[in-house]
Amino acid sequence: MGTQAEEIPRGRGTASKILEVVPISAPRPLSAALYAEARQHMPGGVSSPVRAFAAVGGEPLVFASGAGPWITDVDGHTYLDLVGSWGPLILGHAHPQVVEAVCQAARRGLSFGATCPDEIELAREIRGAFPAMDLVRLVSSGTEATMSALRLARGFTGRSRLVKFEGCYHGHSDGLLVKAGSGATTFGTPDSAGVPAEVARHTVTLPFNDADALERLLASPGSDIAAVILEPVAGNMGLVPPAEGFLQRVRELTRQHGALLVFDEVMTGFRLAFGGAQELYGIRPDLTCLGKIVGGGMPIGAYGGRRDVMEHVAPLGPVYQAGTLSGNPLSVAAGLTTLRLLRQNAEIYRRLEEAGARLEAGLQQSARRHGVPVRMQRVGSMLTWFFTDRPVRNLSEARTCDTRAFGRFFHGMLARGVYLPPSQFEAAFLSAALGEAEVEQLIEAVDGTLAEMARS
Repeated sequence: MGTQAEEIPRGRGTASKILEVVPISAPRPLSAALYAEARQHMPGGVSSPVRAFAAVGGEPLVFASGAGPWITDVDGHTYLDLVGSWGPLILGHAHPQVVEAVCQAARRGLSFGATCPDEIELAREIRGAFPAMDLVRLVSSGTEATMSALRLARGFTGRSRLVKFEGCYHGHSDGLLVKAGSGATTFGTPDSAGVPAEVARHTVTLPFNDADALERLLASPGSDIAAVILEPVAGNMGLVPPAEGFLQRVRELTRQHGALLVFDEVMTGFRLAFGGAQELYGIRPDLTCLGKIVGGGMPIGAYGGRRDVMEHVAPLGPVYQAGTLSGNPLSVAAGLTTLRLLRQNAEIYRRLEEAGARLEAGLQQSARRHGVPVRMQRVGSMLTWFFTDRPVRNLSEARTCDTRAFGRFFHGMLARGVYLPPSQFEAAFLSAALGEAEVEQLIEAVDGTLAEMARS
């Protein structure tokens, strides 16, 4: 495996491709027919709620293939993809070395239900990137990772209550679907039906970026807090960065009051830096949850942390957690190849930052030119367009944004050949496969869309 940045396939950069856009009136009969069929067999015609386009209107597209920064629907229309399977495709779609690694692993066997060599190597790679993770347990999803980490926190501390921050989404386990972000925010149902009140009462929610509220809670008699979990950079109420000093105070307060600090880096891990947000902000949590990029586009999750805490996990300790497909050889092969490419190509993170900065500057210029109240909040290659003229620091402020304007923006960008997350409350992601020409296409699409919005 090479070590040069040039080995990461980037945008095609040809004039013919860049000039191709999807007209507003482009027919999508196969997507429409397949979606109608899907509604006969699956709730809402989808396998995950936000895919249904309910937050932006219209009918969802059905995709057939992806390559590099591009994704193609079943009707043959190709788009620049800023969803990237919701974050894991930092190298772009169908990276040849990742695909080849999965094919080779599949030839050796799809699943063993036992340890395989690459599983050990992936754990070693994760530990090398995240010094706070003395031991790592692989699971099959981000939801599994957070659910298992919090069970472990309760088992280790002997306490029962958890703290989460409003708008942070940590998967769909019962105890965490309380003022959650992601699809729960999009559909205005932050508390899911089917979650018993006696389960929800063990979860305390606080406003994101409010360390004073956390201090008051932890200092109150009988608070009984086992863990504080948060996305260090929130991505599920749209992209909301931590306020200056917020993460440092959360770390100090949890240590002072004996609660474990759990970083949900399912989105941010290996994306904001090779060592995730904890490397970027210089914070060492007690437990870390990972997913997405760790699987290189295949289903996987992981949690890990301090050795004394992780030694409470079975078979070493009394906290039970298991999974037949944990450490699945196909997911492990994709993830291991992706992480090695990221480690060996140090230019990737610099290029992603440059692309994000160019896009952000272009948005600011277009917003001023056309008089549209929109701002782009960004940390590295994660970003959100908020239709407001004020910074968004928490869920309450995110909910004041103009979601109808975002819907118009979404469809305007789609018509110009750019596929965005179909919700104001989801982060978008840049990939290393974007070349200079593709970034320029994104800037032009933003400008054209805002101009259209200003005229109507």
